[in-house]
Amino acid sequence: MRPDDTEGTTLAGDGAAALAWVERYLERVGELPVLARVEPGKIRASLPAHPPEKGEPFANVLRDLDDVLLPGLTHWQSPRFFAYFATCASEPAILAELLAAGLNNVGILWRTSPALQELEELTLAWLAELFGLPAGWHGQLEDGASLSTLAALAAARHARPGHEVVVCSEHSHSSVEKACRLLGLEIRKVPADEEFRLRPDALDLTGACAVVATVGTTSTTSVDPVAPIADACEREGAWLHVDAAYAGSAMVCPELRWAFDGVERADSVVVNPHKWLLTAQGCSALWTRRPDALREAFSLVPEYLRTPDDVSSFSEYGPALGRGFRALQLWAVLRCFGREGLQASIRTAVALAESFESWVREEPGWELSAPRPFSVVCFRRDASDETNEELLGRVNARGDVFLSHTKLQGRYVLRLAVGNLRTTEDDVRTAWDVLREEAARVGS
Repeated sequence: MRPDDTEGTTLAGDGAAALAWVERYLERVGELPVLARVEPGKIRASLPAHPPEKGEPFANVLRDLDDVLLPGLTHWQSPRFFAYFATCASEPAILAELLAAGLNNVGILWRTSPALQELEELTLAWLAELFGLPAGWHGQLEDGASLSTLAALAAARHARPGHEVVVCSEHSHSSVEKACRLLGLEIRKVPADEEFRLRPDALDLTGACAVVATVGTTSTTSVDPVAPIADACEREGAWLHVDAAYAGSAMVCPELRWAFDGVERADSVVVNPHKWLLTAQGCSALWTRRPDALREAFSLVPEYLRTPDDVSSFSEYGPALGRGFRALQLWAVLRCFGREGLQASIRTAVALAESFESWVREEPGWELSAPRPFSVVCFRRDASDETNEELLGRVNARGDVFLSHTKLQGRYVLRLAVGNLRTTEDDVRTAWDVLREEAARVGS
């Protein structure tokens, strides 16, 4: 028996069954409880403790996917997933991921897969054009914004020796603090204004190698004023990194580019297409106008990787050596949706969030907790924190929808995030109905 003889598994037969499973799943995901309803350890206990001695048919994998794993999944593909940042892997992204897995290219160097690197270069140039970013910036794809931010701050530290402070808003993503911890840098948090935006007048860039401005903060999607922050960075010689992981996708819509005023002056920018641009998880776009700084920070080419090719490889611009064919799914999404399709998706999400916001505003006993620049609404019952926390627990336990929370100015706040391609007004209305029904059952 050959090592690859997996009980006769074939792409023609089992592949068709797997695709059919995905198709059925996407058709019925809106009917499944959005939040997983299992206790910790339940899934593991339901599976064999030891690996099989002999290979099994792939059909057994699909069987256990249905019977064991599915009850333990929280369904990020559900049109009623409104927690954190709602995401959606579209059909082109799913199919392109299958192709990428079949090709299984490893981009450690240009020559190990010229198409992988050059398609990534082209696709990032396309995306920059769609977003209105300056032409000619170096772009690359990473697994997530955490790794992209780590790479940018490592380059900033390398470019300014002796300056070991990173300045950011008190509402910056936790990945900034984690990157500082990993890089041995000090983090200095700046207070925010009444709309949860970084206050440029409070910037202290003493000893700073970098400032992180956020366009679309995690809790409220607030917009730090990039232009005046850029002024301060230019005066002091600090690197400006713009974290637009969630909201950056909105740049495809000209009417939303007000939020990105000054972003062209940044040294680096990160946007996660896997958050709001219909690609699957693991697709984070990082651009920089200072690629030499990244290369100086990361380039390390051992002898066994040296080649006569007169070309730089992506492995010289970031912490990872190998990289998968991530660009294939982003390229497929851009081709299959086009500018108009991407704009329609973003505008629909914003419009649905605007509708929900209006319902909260008009309903007695409810209040809005922050401005809504994009497709996330922060709100709460006009009651105690304990009541709001109990309300969220009851809503999520029903399974109809899944929402998350944050804390703003010391108060417990609910969040509803719209971003799924398949979400309709009926889905958002369901969330509002469930919230009001459960609120009536919770004492204030």
